[in-house]
Amino acid sequence: MLHLVLAALLLAQSAKDVASGPLREDSDATTEDWITRVLDYMESNPETLEELMTEDYAVTEGDIMLSSDRNAVDSVWPSTEIPFTISPESESRTWGILSAMAMVARHTCVSFHRRTSETNYLTFVMSKGCASFVGCIGGEQPVFVGPQCTRGNIVHEILHALGFYHEHTRSDRDQYVTVLHRNIMEGKERNFQKAKGETFGLEYNAASIMHYGGEFFSDNGLPTIVSKEEVMNMGQRKKMTDSDVQRVRLLYSCDPPKKTGRYNASAATGGRHSTGEKQHL
Repeated sequence: MLHLVLAALLLAQSAKDVASGPLREDSDATTEDWITRVLDYMESNPETLEELMTEDYAVTEGDIMLSSDRNAVDSVWPSTEIPFTISPESESRTWGILSAMAMVARHTCVSFHRRTSETNYLTFVMSKGCASFVGCIGGEQPVFVGPQCTRGNIVHEILHALGFYHEHTRSDRDQYVTVLHRNIMEGKERNFQKAKGETFGLEYNAASIMHYGGEFFSDNGLPTIVSKEEVMNMGQRKKMTDSDVQRVRLLYSCDPPKKTGRYNASAATGGRHSTGEKQHL
């Protein structure tokens, strides 16, 4: 908790200096108010923290590690059986990580197993926020899991790793949502730019687990993106929607849906398996 308070103080001080941050400073706001407000922002929007709080990597849209290619179909994994490791410092997050992978695997043909000797694999590492590269970049590929990252946040990052970008950057998004540029943090407007990408003919879905939440990168606590139709769960991180599942199935050429997709309970609580055994999720 201490590191979060220190981070909040740093962000609050930065906001005082440049009048830009997770929330614009009110002239009569106290330091305690700022700590509370910034911590609330960090708790609600962990996918923005990697960009806001680190200089170690080039990050855009809050949680996307920059790479050269934005076309998902050019960066799919060569197999639907994806190896992974969990770094020692992230062992305490094992249940959430395995549970997130199980959610992805449950209704798709993509599965995950502990790495043995594979060259290309995901490795879950501790970080300040939640972040991932998009698609298979080759070799050891980190997925960043910060203290505030929930199971749904981790699913979001796994889907990035499988090759998917944010739903709100679709070229047709203006038909469905409005971006309120006046409320966006200074310098973060680029995170709301539209981009061309594969949609597979599926309808825009503001409730997608890949969609921004309403206050991502808000400078003043007001919405940065609102739906033109009533959507109660825009940017939710509870479950994959039907369209999220369909995108994975289409990109990875899955057969008809699996009826079950349960994972090993002992593994979800940190259980180990012998070398060479593939525990599929």
